[in-house]
Amino acid sequence: MTFAYDTERSLLDMAALINTGAHEADRLQTPAQLDEFLEAVEFTGSRTHTTAELAAVRQLRPRLRAVWTAGEDEAVEIINAILREARALPQLVRHDHWDYHLHATTPEAPVDVRLAVEAAMALVDVVREKELDRLQLCAAEGCNAVLVDLSRNRSKRFCDTGNCANRTHVAAYRARKQAEAQSA
Repeated sequence: MTFAYDTERSLLDMAALINTGAHEADRLQTPAQLDEFLEAVEFTGSRTHTTAELAAVRQLRPRLRAVWTAGEDEAVEIINAILREARALPQLVRHDHWDYHLHATTPEAPVDVRLAVEAAMALVDVVREKELDRLQLCAAEGCNAVLVDLSRNRSKRFCDTGNCANRTHVAAYRARKQAEAQSA
């Protein structure tokens, strides 16, 4: 394992959040869709279930996505700004079925602030471990999704939002077959 369990989980959840807006059809268009997303990633704490809350979460996505393409110094600036703005105060907590892990906001903080700070706390570990290269963009042509490569051999190239790997491999296979047919 590269990172602590809660760090890995936060990174994967952050990639999933970013990827809700990575394709033509935004998957966070209603408060109900935000509810479904937060339930799927088991994100706890207070909620307003309003369009303002939804808008704040949607505005968070490009800020977090910027870390995927940032160099180390720029990533640190983004992370530190998030932590400063939230007045983050890291604490060990245990709740529901989760053992001790870090929270740096209260459960009553707005959901976008809690999401941002949880992401920033996970990214702190990524920067400290010099593992920013594990945050990647999907290699599939035309895909804007991000991914977190947690593989041992750092070989993950495609996102989990669709069939990018399959589509790319099928296209390569068809191109090879077409080239073979033309040279025969």
